[in-house]
Amino acid sequence: MSGAAVGRSGTGERDCVSDVWTGRWVAERLGARITTESTAIPLALTDLVGLALRHNTRRVHLLVSAVLGKYVPADPALVYGVGRLLGAVTVDRVTGRDTGIARAGATLLRAALAGSSGSADALIQLCATHGEAHRVARPDLASSTTVLGYAETATALGHAVSDAWGADYLHSTRRSPPAARRFAEFEEEHSHATRHLLLPDDEELLSRGGPLVLVDDELSTGQTVLNTVAALHRRTPRSRYVIATLVDLREPADRARMASVARRMGVDLTVVALARGRLRLPTDVLSTGRRLVTDHEPSAAPTGAPAGGTPPRRLPLLGWHGAREGARHGFDRHDRTALHTAAERVAAQLVARFTGDRVLVLGSEELMYAPLLIANQLRMLLAGVAVVRFLATARSPALAVDDPGYAIRSRITFPSHDDPADGPGLRYAYNLPPDPKPGHGFTDVLVVVDSVGDTPALHAPGGLLDQLGGVCDQVHLLTLPSLPPAPETVSCPSVPPPVLFPPHRCAAPASARTTAARSAGC
Repeated sequence: MSGAAVGRSGTGERDCVSDVWTGRWVAERLGARITTESTAIPLALTDLVGLALRHNTRRVHLLVSAVLGKYVPADPALVYGVGRLLGAVTVDRVTGRDTGIARAGATLLRAALAGSSGSADALIQLCATHGEAHRVARPDLASSTTVLGYAETATALGHAVSDAWGADYLHSTRRSPPAARRFAEFEEEHSHATRHLLLPDDEELLSRGGPLVLVDDELSTGQTVLNTVAALHRRTPRSRYVIATLVDLREPADRARMASVARRMGVDLTVVALARGRLRLPTDVLSTGRRLVTDHEPSAAPTGAPAGGTPPRRLPLLGWHGAREGARHGFDRHDRTALHTAAERVAAQLVARFTGDRVLVLGSEELMYAPLLIANQLRMLLAGVAVVRFLATARSPALAVDDPGYAIRSRITFPSHDDPADGPGLRYAYNLPPDPKPGHGFTDVLVVVDSVGDTPALHAPGGLLDQLGGVCDQVHLLTLPSLPPAPETVSCPSVPPPVLFPPHRCAAPASARTTAARSAGC
């Protein structure tokens, strides 16, 4: 095992790369130590994560990923590329093939993190080529596999993994529309918001015979995975579950417990991670961490931002054409094609709207994938003209400390503006400099929400739009239609489905899809 006290972190942007590991501040004060295990993938834990502290009675430390776009503004190509790489490595593990994608992809990922121009695009292209070869070699896998992502942090990551497989996708949610049919729920004990709901339009999505691929950004103890498997196995037993994660930090006892549960259930539980190791914490970590939060909260970076002088601009949504905005209720191959096409059209309409040369696309909690696609299209269209970064708002209440060795330098706090199942609460946007400096802050912030989240609270004084006015020159708002869960099903005509994908019944209302035949996947 190789120890790591310091390392390199970054977001794919040259002026943001630092030689200081962004977990140093927490590690020194908590007495923590992070170590990386040698695997076939040449990535260190400190390549992918830093550390912060948070207000949480169960777990005071927070792993802060540099590649998710949840806590750190990141190159959208890097965010998408790391998800595609995780998906490709998972495919190789399940099929028993060694295509070399793990090592080659990790090399490109490290180069992208160091700010190498074009490396993230090369990673995406490498993974796309791998995906096409996989679908030719094993056309049965896409039709028998479902990918399941965890809200809120891993929703876009799960989308990217499902893209690598060519498989259908569902992510858990904390929003429960009145018409939604609840398939299952499970707990994430250490999370700020513990309850996850599974609300697929079509229950067949979770009852296929192939592997179920569970995607999360980190695997700390494995308890959430075991809770998920237990909840699903009661409803739809299967023989294989695959856990795909960016970092695996389980202790030997955690790994033994997961293996024991798998044997008792008679299932195969396979874990695939881009980096693996351990985060060793002292026994008094909770009390020490709480004291640090209390001591540093008053002197931390400002939790709010002054309201901006320029009113937010609402942008028209052109070229969307009924695309499904996410996977709360399921996401199939038609949805994937429609959303990618819609993102291209929308981005083309937006390029002339920005006032400056540093643009942030800001998603909203679980709504990460559609904003990510729009951000990536804008990045390509504005290449050489503007820098584009991606971020999403978060639920987890982390401490902000303006120190190079700390992963969260600033924090904006605002009230929730949708209708979560667990009630209203505070929300956060991290690492947006409260006093933009030329070449470092953002000239424009494009906020992307769905229609359920476009409420008076979003626009109110002290709300998200108001708070963002203090960190940029111009705030823009783009609202995507939130397609409701399907109230009923429609039978498919007797038409053979494409060979790469399974036949399945329609689960979307006419309002949610273009036609009944389109929604039926026929």
